[in-house]
Order: sequence, then structure tokens, then C-alpha cells
Amino acid sequence: MLSENELWLLSFYRSSEISGALFFGRLAQSIKSGPIQHDMTKHFADESTHAWLWTDCIDRLGARPLKLRQVYQDQYIAAAGMPTNIMEVLAITQVFELRVISQYSVHSQAQGLDPIIGETLHRIMEDEKWHIEWIRDALHEMENQHGKELVENTIRKFKEADREVYSHTMAEHGDRIKEILHANERLVNGPK
Repeated sequence: MLSENELWLLSFYRSSEISGALFFGRLAQSIKSGPIQHDMTKHFADESTHAWLWTDCIDRLGARPLKLRQVYQDQYIAAAGMPTNIMEVLAITQVFELRVISQYSVHSQAQGLDPIIGETLHRIMEDEKWHIEWIRDALHEMENQHGKELVENTIRKFKEADREVYSHTMAEHGDRIKEILHANERLVNGPK
């Protein structure tokens, strides 16, 4: 059985993956043909699959996903503004994907983690590694068009926004996340 906090966090992951899938699907449909459209279409398909994997994970653990009003990505726009070109979209996505894989990695290392959750995290993290790689490579190529300094400054701007958003999320939901990680540890090691 999932605790209330575990259900919330897995539903949060699911909602974020759905949001990413919808965003990348619209973007892949609207940009010109070429390597970025190709990789973005794969990225869209991965995000959609990840949303399904979280849905299936929650279902296999005997629960139903919560409907959450706001996802992590929504807060990026408020913190950093709307990206205005494909380079900015990729920069903000790179920063976001690094945050996602970091969070999934921390979660995957929790002691006493349910194997179904662990399996889902590890499966998704494999795709996330590729997301980081293709976007890093695309941004490197864009340095020729936009200049290395502008690309680096854009990434830096979105990293600052990410820190702000993460700080806000931890202030609002950090107790849920910490409880999950510590509750699993208590199950394995007993109360301290």
C-alpha cells in the first residue's frame, strides 16, 4: 500500500511527465523538419511512455493517481519567463531534465524502496540520460548560431530559475519527500 505522501509524489511525477509529453508533442509538430524535430519527437514519445509507466506503477501498487493542479514545469515560466526560441526551450529543458534525473536518482536510492517504484525509476532514468545528451549536443550546435556566451547565459538563467522553483517546491512539499525517504529507511533499519 502506498502512503498518502508516496501517492502524491508518484502522481506528481506522472503529472509532470504528462505535461512534458503534451509540450514536446506540440513543439515537435510545429518546428521544421531536421535533427531537432527528430529527437524532439522521440523525446515526446518518451515523456508519454513515462506518464504511462507512472500510471501503471501506481495501479500495480493498488492506488489511482491523484489529479494535481500544478506541475513543476508550470513554475518555471513564472520564475524565468516564457522561452522565446528553440534554443531557450532546449536550455530550460536541459536544466529541467537534470533536475528530474537528480530527483529520480535520490528517490531510487531510498532504503526499503518498493521494487515496483525502483523498477519504474530505473527504466525512466535510462531515457532521461538520453534526453540530457541530445539536448546538450543540440545546444552545442546552436552555439554557432547564437554564440557560446548567449547559450551559456541562457542556461545559467534557467538554472537560477530552477533553484528558485526547487526551493519553492521543497518549502511546499519537502516534508512529503523527506517523509518518503525517511519512512523507507525506518522500515529497513527500524525507528531511531
